[in-house]
Amino acid sequence: MKQKFILSALFLTLSFAAFSQKNPTGRTAEKGLIKITVLYPYAEGKTFNINYYQSKHMPMVAGYLGNNLVRYTIEKGIASGIPNQPLPFTAIGTFYVKNLGDYQAAIAPHRDAIRADFANYTNIAPVILVSEVIK
Repeated sequence: MKQKFILSALFLTLSFAAFSQKNPTGRTAEKGLIKITVLYPYAEGKTFNINYYQSKHMPMVAGYLGNNLVRYTIEKGIASGIPNQPLPFTAIGTFYVKNLGDYQAAIAPHRDAIRADFANYTNIAPVILVSEVIK
């Protein structure tokens, strides 16, 4: 019973933190923005250089997006939401943009350069999710 209470309290605390957290500029994600989430699944033997990703790769891609980019975030996985379970993602990069078509047009001519840069920081094949912020 005590363990169930602790897990429930932890879940509520993490949920509150996730929903109430603001980015470093103090702005929350705006309704209607397009969110491009790049997930790097954790797997034994896979590598990820978060320093390179933060200092080189993400700024490079952000530079291609111009005024369409509202902001981007970088997350480093530290634990699963369930104790004693494997980490689901090593890292997550997210771009918030105003317009999906403009994002796609900006990325298209640089797709090969972006993919070629993967080798500089990881051997993980990313999973990409494009979504719309609704709240």
